[in-house]
Amino acid sequence: MPVRPRITYKKSGVDISAAEDLVRRIRPIALKTARPGLVAGVGGFSGLFDLKALKYRHPVLVSSTDGVGTKLKIAFTMGVHHTVGIDLVAMVVNDILTQGAETLFFLDYFATGKLMPKTTLQVIRGIADGCRRAGCTLIGGETAEMPSFYRDGEYDLAGFAVGVVEREKIPNPASIAPGDLLIGLPSSGLHSNGFSLARKVLLEIKGLKLRDRIPELGQTLGEEMLKPTRIYTKVIRSLLLRHSIRGIAHITGGGISGNLTRILPHGVNARLQRRSWPTHPIFDLIRRSGGLSQAEMDRTFNNGLGMILVVRKRELGSIERSLKRMGENYSVIGEIRRGVRGVTFIS
Repeated sequence: MPVRPRITYKKSGVDISAAEDLVRRIRPIALKTARPGLVAGVGGFSGLFDLKALKYRHPVLVSSTDGVGTKLKIAFTMGVHHTVGIDLVAMVVNDILTQGAETLFFLDYFATGKLMPKTTLQVIRGIADGCRRAGCTLIGGETAEMPSFYRDGEYDLAGFAVGVVEREKIPNPASIAPGDLLIGLPSSGLHSNGFSLARKVLLEIKGLKLRDRIPELGQTLGEEMLKPTRIYTKVIRSLLLRHSIRGIAHITGGGISGNLTRILPHGVNARLQRRSWPTHPIFDLIRRSGGLSQAEMDRTFNNGLGMILVVRKRELGSIERSLKRMGENYSVIGEIRRGVRGVTFIS
């Protein structure tokens, strides 16, 4: 009888040895993100963090999870994988910041059909870069090799983080009242939302190529689309040390209207002066290329604002001075008035 070839996990498409080698290479990258409280990180079955080391009186844990979405398609085509690692951290950390919290640790999930050590390490280095910007530690993660589940050269990402805030320091959106003012902090561009529409409009309808240099952008389309999402830890945490902020909105999927409304109490309306903040050429390019309505732009993209803060009018001056000392660009974009809960744009 013919000898049947011996079947192994590696022959089925999963290389355990390659995965173990990858973890060994990731460990020193993660260690560079260590912060006070870290007990044990990458390499074990789980990460350990000592909350007591931070000396909070009444700590409240804050958690969030997110991904990068179809922006990954741009990374695949361009062969650039570092920036989407930063994006992954930014999308999670910025959500945690809306509660006034500092992010303690971050975990990632990287899944692919066949392990690509060079690509994977680029992503992980980007994640570590994002963690350093956010002041948190990369405490662990998971690398999953799933043959035939993903196309060759493609992968998916998910991230999870835990932060902490002193209970009395949590912003209270219920206190937002008529007369409060709105401060917008600029985005770096598209961030990580709206890419399905952006790709449809720019690549399919307009027929642009990612390596096309676009004069109004000052770089190639791919370079513009891969700009990493801003991480607002430094500016938000610095403001919270000195000032009382009533509400913080992270402008992600759903745009300004969808996300600012989430922190508004009933009976108030946020009135925004549309021309009060600078935007980016990429948004106008998308709008013109697809013939999109302003309403469609508003509910899909951040349109130039990554974070919006709600503050008392009497505190505006001192907050502006703090922002200027930090060298942070900002715009006073509107005010809170009585009305139907939501956002109204004033041209």
